[in-house]
Amino acid sequence: MLKHKMLKHNGVWPLLMGLVALLALAAIACNGDDKGETGVDDPSDDLPQIGLPAGKIVLGSHFAESGTYGAAFRPVGRGLKAYFKFVNEEKGGVCGRQIDFRSEDDFYEAAKAQEVTRKLVEQDHIFAMIAGLGTAAHGAVWDYLNDRGIPDLWLMTGAHKWAADPQAHPWTVPLLPDYMVEGTIQAKIISERFPGKKVTILYQNDDFGKDSYEGLKQSLDPSKNELVGAQSYEPTAISVSSQIANMAQTGAEVAVCSCIPGYTAQAIEGADRLGWEPQWFVDYVNSDPIIFTYTSPKTMEGTFSLQANKLIQETDDPAIAEHIRIMNKYGDVAPANFSIVGQLAGELTEEVLNRACDSGTLSRQSLMDAVESLRDFYPSDPKYQLSLPGVVTTITDDDHLATEAMRLLVAKIDEKSRGVWEYEGDLISFRQ
Repeated sequence: MLKHKMLKHNGVWPLLMGLVALLALAAIACNGDDKGETGVDDPSDDLPQIGLPAGKIVLGSHFAESGTYGAAFRPVGRGLKAYFKFVNEEKGGVCGRQIDFRSEDDFYEAAKAQEVTRKLVEQDHIFAMIAGLGTAAHGAVWDYLNDRGIPDLWLMTGAHKWAADPQAHPWTVPLLPDYMVEGTIQAKIISERFPGKKVTILYQNDDFGKDSYEGLKQSLDPSKNELVGAQSYEPTAISVSSQIANMAQTGAEVAVCSCIPGYTAQAIEGADRLGWEPQWFVDYVNSDPIIFTYTSPKTMEGTFSLQANKLIQETDDPAIAEHIRIMNKYGDVAPANFSIVGQLAGELTEEVLNRACDSGTLSRQSLMDAVESLRDFYPSDPKYQLSLPGVVTTITDDDHLATEAMRLLVAKIDEKSRGVWEYEGDLISFRQ
């Protein structure tokens, strides 16, 4: 049933996106026989269901909670946790069970991600992994999860490989947009808005940055724009100042930064000190107000990014108002664009768990069947419509890309001199 082909792919668009933003599932009590009191069938032979507390669904995740990376991405995991607490408290859980969500700090490190994932699987006996964060970190564990038949849902990383071959990794479904497609759409915008301008790129030297660079390189219209240089940096680098100096020397008028927030701030500040003022495009992993704590709103002003979700400052929107309420009551960080992504992963997890239970038997396979039954899914209740109108979720057995459209964001300064992201232009579909 899990027969998979390459994903929706069209012309210059290398491969769709997969969002911003997670899913998970349940571990069920089983007192020795194959199905236990709940009738749960475990599809993997090497991970039997063993004594879990009755009335619970055990889900797990690995996040960066500490250090620089934790400061940037902690709101994603905290948004997910808060939503599950809300579901337990105000909806009575899912399938008549409480969600027991267990997350581990991996420090954004591959080796630590392996360690904590083994703990979650072999000691905590999670039913599913939800919203594992980080390209290198999750790359170290996805084979392990797939080999054991553990649903690996709503990845918080947009590497192209996650959804490129669903047959090889049938249990993995990303949520965030594909970085290669993001690079492609950046190229489309550059060629439309800045014809005749020279372009350069700074990218992280891993799947994240390389995918973005490949999308840009393949899709930039050579009749309109010349790619005059590319600089890379290692994820462990202390400084990117030499790369910025090299980029400035090209005379490029447009610069792309496929970087996480700390390096993005270094790049834009470094260019500013050199008096080099290109039009910056930064990866969507920077599209949260937290970027304005890494560098000043004045320095960021005019920078472009992309997003697929509503923005935290849109407090008149019922979904944003409800998210703020949930975070204030059940969370422990301030509501933000990144905590919205966490809640989106929680909403999708809730939806597919309910569908799996409605099918008659809750198992890892029925959970994946539920995931692959999503067709143009968008919550019917306006209080939970956190994605932009038109950003719907369709997952099939041969297409695991969840997010296929985004809008352009522009960094601006509001009336209180705070940095904010604001939308500009129409929704851009990756199927066009």
